[in-house]
Amino acid sequence: MAFWRTYYHLIWSTAARQPLITPDIEPELYGYIIGKSDAMGCIVHSINGIEDHIHIVASIPPKIAISDFVKQIKGSSAYHMNHLPSSLDLAFGWQQSYGVFTLGSKQLETAKNYVDNQKKHHSEGTTIKLLETDDS
Repeated sequence: MAFWRTYYHLIWSTAARQPLITPDIEPELYGYIIGKSDAMGCIVHSINGIEDHIHIVASIPPKIAISDFVKQIKGSSAYHMNHLPSSLDLAFGWQQSYGVFTLGSKQLETAKNYVDNQKKHHSEGTTIKLLETDDS
Protein backbone atom coordinates (compact mmCIF):
# COMPACT_ATOMS: atom_id res chain seq x y z
CA MET A 1 0.00 0.00 0.00
CA ALA A 2 1.31 3.44 -0.92
CA PHE A 3 1.88 6.09 1.72
CA TRP A 4 0.19 9.45 1.11
CA ARG A 5 -0.83 12.57 3.00
CA THR A 6 -2.79 15.04 0.88
CA TYR A 7 -5.12 17.75 2.16
CA TYR A 8 -7.51 19.90 0.15
CA HIS A 9 -9.99 22.64 0.95
CA LEU A 10 -12.82 22.38 -1.58
CA ILE A 11 -15.70 24.79 -2.06
CA TRP A 12 -18.70 24.68 -4.37
CA SER A 13 -22.10 26.32 -4.65
CA THR A 14 -25.63 25.19 -5.22
CA ALA A 15 -27.16 25.73 -8.65
CA ALA A 16 -27.64 29.47 -9.22
CA ARG A 17 -26.61 29.97 -5.57
CA GLN A 18 -30.11 28.96 -4.50
CA PRO A 19 -30.54 28.49 -0.71
CA LEU A 20 -31.03 24.72 -1.06
CA ILE A 21 -28.99 23.53 1.92
CA THR A 22 -31.58 23.98 4.62
CA PRO A 23 -31.07 22.84 8.22
CA ASP A 24 -33.47 19.93 7.68
CA ILE A 25 -31.54 18.45 4.73
CA GLU A 26 -28.02 19.36 5.88
CA PRO A 27 -27.45 16.16 7.95
CA GLU A 28 -28.62 13.94 5.08
CA LEU A 29 -26.51 15.76 2.50
CA TYR A 30 -23.35 15.91 4.59
CA GLY A 31 -23.77 12.32 5.76
CA TYR A 32 -24.14 11.17 2.16
CA ILE A 33 -21.02 13.08 1.07
CA ILE A 34 -18.98 11.63 3.93
CA GLY A 35 -20.18 8.10 3.11
CA LYS A 36 -19.50 8.44 -0.62
CA SER A 37 -16.05 9.89 0.08
CA ASP A 38 -15.27 6.99 2.39
CA ALA A 39 -16.40 4.50 -0.28
CA MET A 40 -13.97 6.17 -2.70
CA GLY A 41 -11.09 5.80 -0.21
CA CYS A 42 -11.08 9.51 0.65
CA ILE A 43 -11.26 11.10 4.09
CA VAL A 44 -13.52 14.02 4.94
CA HIS A 45 -11.88 15.87 7.81
CA SER A 46 -14.55 18.58 7.94
CA ILE A 47 -17.70 19.54 6.05
CA ASN A 48 -19.98 22.52 6.59
CA GLY A 49 -21.44 25.50 4.84
CA ILE A 50 -24.43 27.76 4.54
CA GLU A 51 -27.59 27.69 2.44
CA ASP A 52 -25.88 28.20 -0.93
CA HIS A 53 -22.44 26.59 -0.70
CA ILE A 54 -20.33 24.04 1.12
CA HIS A 55 -16.73 23.71 2.23
CA ILE A 56 -15.01 20.35 2.56
CA VAL A 57 -11.56 19.63 3.97
CA ALA A 58 -10.60 16.25 2.56
CA SER A 59 -7.74 13.90 1.89
CA ILE A 60 -7.91 12.44 -1.60
CA PRO A 61 -5.46 9.69 -2.55
CA PRO A 62 -3.16 10.44 -5.49
CA LYS A 63 -4.80 7.72 -7.60
CA ILE A 64 -7.98 9.86 -7.77
CA ALA A 65 -7.90 13.14 -9.68
CA ILE A 66 -9.41 16.00 -7.69
CA SER A 67 -11.76 16.73 -10.60
CA ASP A 68 -12.99 13.12 -10.53
CA PHE A 69 -13.59 13.30 -6.78
CA VAL A 70 -15.60 16.51 -7.14
CA LYS A 71 -17.56 15.16 -10.13
CA GLN A 72 -18.46 11.97 -8.25
CA ILE A 73 -19.43 13.76 -5.05
CA LYS A 74 -21.43 16.52 -6.70
CA GLY A 75 -23.22 14.22 -9.16
CA SER A 76 -24.08 11.44 -6.76
CA SER A 77 -25.10 13.76 -3.91
CA ALA A 78 -27.48 15.73 -6.16
CA TYR A 79 -28.96 12.47 -7.45
CA HIS A 80 -29.31 11.17 -3.90
CA MET A 81 -31.01 14.32 -2.61
CA ASN A 82 -33.41 14.40 -5.56
CA HIS A 83 -34.46 10.79 -5.01
CA LEU A 84 -35.29 10.94 -1.32
CA PRO A 85 -38.97 10.33 -0.53
CA SER A 86 -39.17 13.80 1.03
CA SER A 87 -37.65 15.59 -2.00
CA LEU A 88 -40.69 15.85 -4.26
CA ASP A 89 -40.12 19.53 -5.04
CA LEU A 90 -36.46 19.90 -4.09
CA ALA A 91 -34.72 20.00 -7.52
CA PHE A 92 -31.35 19.93 -5.79
CA GLY A 93 -28.27 20.69 -7.87
CA TRP A 94 -24.76 22.11 -7.84
CA GLN A 95 -23.04 24.68 -10.03
CA GLN A 96 -20.47 23.24 -12.41
CA SER A 97 -17.51 25.12 -10.99
CA TYR A 98 -15.61 24.56 -7.76
CA GLY A 99 -12.62 25.91 -5.91
CA VAL A 100 -9.78 23.89 -4.45
CA PHE A 101 -6.79 24.82 -2.31
CA THR A 102 -3.98 22.53 -1.23
CA LEU A 103 -3.05 22.42 2.41
CA GLY A 104 0.02 21.36 4.32
CA SER A 105 -0.32 19.26 7.45
CA LYS A 106 0.38 22.36 9.57
CA GLN A 107 -2.62 24.13 7.97
CA LEU A 108 -5.06 21.25 8.46
CA GLU A 109 -6.40 22.25 11.89
CA THR A 110 -6.85 25.89 10.85
CA ALA A 111 -8.78 24.84 7.73
CA LYS A 112 -10.96 22.43 9.72
CA ASN A 113 -11.72 25.16 12.25
CA TYR A 114 -12.69 27.58 9.47
CA VAL A 115 -15.01 25.03 7.88
CA ASP A 116 -16.52 23.91 11.19
CA ASN A 117 -17.41 27.53 11.95
CA GLN A 118 -18.88 28.52 8.58
CA LYS A 119 -22.23 29.71 9.90
CA LYS A 120 -20.53 31.84 12.55
CA HIS A 121 -18.10 33.35 10.02
CA HIS A 122 -20.95 34.28 7.69
CA SER A 123 -23.15 35.71 10.42
CA GLU A 124 -20.30 37.74 11.93
CA GLY A 125 -18.72 38.82 8.64
CA THR A 126 -15.41 37.09 9.39
CA THR A 127 -15.16 35.00 6.23
CA ILE A 128 -11.95 34.76 4.25
CA LYS A 129 -12.84 36.44 0.96
CA LEU A 130 -10.65 34.20 -1.20
CA LEU A 131 -12.41 31.11 0.17
CA GLU A 132 -15.89 32.55 -0.39
CA THR A 133 -15.57 33.95 -3.93
CA ASP A 134 -17.75 32.40 -6.60
CA ASP A 135 -16.22 32.88 -10.02
CA SER A 136 -18.83 30.94 -11.93
